[in-house]
Amino acid sequence: MSQNDTEAEQYETKIPARMDRLPWSRFHWLIIIALGATWLLDGLEIGLVGAIGPMLTSKSTLGLTSAQVGYAASVYLIGEVCGAIGFGWLTDRYGRQKLFFITMGVYLSGVALTALSIGFYSFAFFRFLAGLGIGGEYSAVYSAIDELIPADYRGHADLAISGSYWIGAAVASVITLFFLNSGVVTSGANWRYVFGFGAALALLILVLRRYVPESPRWLMIHEQPDAAEEVVEDVEERVEESTDEELEEPDEDDSMTIEPIGSISLGNIVKTVFVDNFRRAVLCCILFITQAFLYNAIYFTYGLILHQFYSIPKPDTAYYGIAFAAANFIGAIALGRFFDTVGRRPMISGTYSVSGILLAITGFLFLNGMLTALTQTILWCVVFFFATAAASAAYLTVSEIFPMEVRAQAIAIFFAIGQAAGGVVAPALFGNLIGSGEPINVFYGYCIAAGLMLLGAIVEWFWGIDAAQKSLEEVSTPVSAFVSDSNESGSRPSPGNSDD
Repeated sequence: MSQNDTEAEQYETKIPARMDRLPWSRFHWLIIIALGATWLLDGLEIGLVGAIGPMLTSKSTLGLTSAQVGYAASVYLIGEVCGAIGFGWLTDRYGRQKLFFITMGVYLSGVALTALSIGFYSFAFFRFLAGLGIGGEYSAVYSAIDELIPADYRGHADLAISGSYWIGAAVASVITLFFLNSGVVTSGANWRYVFGFGAALALLILVLRRYVPESPRWLMIHEQPDAAEEVVEDVEERVEESTDEELEEPDEDDSMTIEPIGSISLGNIVKTVFVDNFRRAVLCCILFITQAFLYNAIYFTYGLILHQFYSIPKPDTAYYGIAFAAANFIGAIALGRFFDTVGRRPMISGTYSVSGILLAITGFLFLNGMLTALTQTILWCVVFFFATAAASAAYLTVSEIFPMEVRAQAIAIFFAIGQAAGGVVAPALFGNLIGSGEPINVFYGYCIAAGLMLLGAIVEWFWGIDAAQKSLEEVSTPVSAFVSDSNESGSRPSPGNSDD
């Protein structure tokens, strides 16, 4: 049903309150593992393909040129952007559950077929297909996770899930060291097994997802209140069984009136995100661009700095990559809880500003020749202990502060903006700065990234939304919500901008 069709019948519901008052249970661990594994796969993919790239230039493999290896990496990122936008729209229209099966299936097909590549064009096409699936996962999975995780746990659950990317990156570094660099996986046909490993993981995740229900929040705004009630009742039974606790009923004040409008048009999506929530849209743009610039600039070029300025052999940079990944994951886990207790605004502003200041200090010490490869890596680890929480908080923010009807599409839009800025501009800029061989040029790059993070901190402090331990519907009123005014005549609120 579209927004232009005949209006559906109103009804009262406590579904959001019932989902948010649940204690943590095995059901929520299932959500974390079955849906959150996407980020582990993405980290594993990017790390392994980067390691395998030089092998693929051998005549005994695909015989690619160095330029073609780079093009294939860009095609994967383009696939992510296209997948996020396309599947994001479908996720809001047809449901979270259908799409997180489809997107993982697309990724599984892409990575499995990559193992069967016979040349550059087939390799690039299959990389695009894998990227298409992963990009779709970002919008489908983040929206489902936020709608299924209780409000009290949503912040640190999201950060832990995002942090799992670095588990994948660490595993990729280990595989690189002990299988690729050691010669266990040779430059012949055995490189294909690496992609087969990714396909096997994706298949396991698909099996786990059979036990993840559709979001009852999505069902309730798409004229399926009975189905939404069934899902919530099933979840409540599973939680009571695993915790041995009887759940209390939500207060009467926790009910809300819904007038389902189903899917909304593309024009109304743009209006809801960029007009009704203009300040929130600007906030998300800045948070995504700044964190993506910092991350992609450093992560994709740290090996070049270690090799060019500290004479570390290229194969050995993987050891430093393990430490880098560990610091990122630990930061997400250690700081995540504070996003729910201290609050979003102070924690996001704090992590953005601290990581920016520390990066500027690192750049200054690098410029003055005061660092070794070890101390440079230690400082990177300290910077990204905070930066990983900041970057994850950008995804947390966009998944919380827009109305339910456009949540997946909003995630897709700002993910695409971040990838365009960070995935394309930052690595190219830093690659050129490092390639100049002049420490002063690298310092300038560090200053740019640090300045952008400080900009993100300032904007978050003044425009950030206090969403900690609040229902998603309280943070951003659904377009479908129906509010009675003082004269008892119905009216719709301006969606999502009560704090703006």
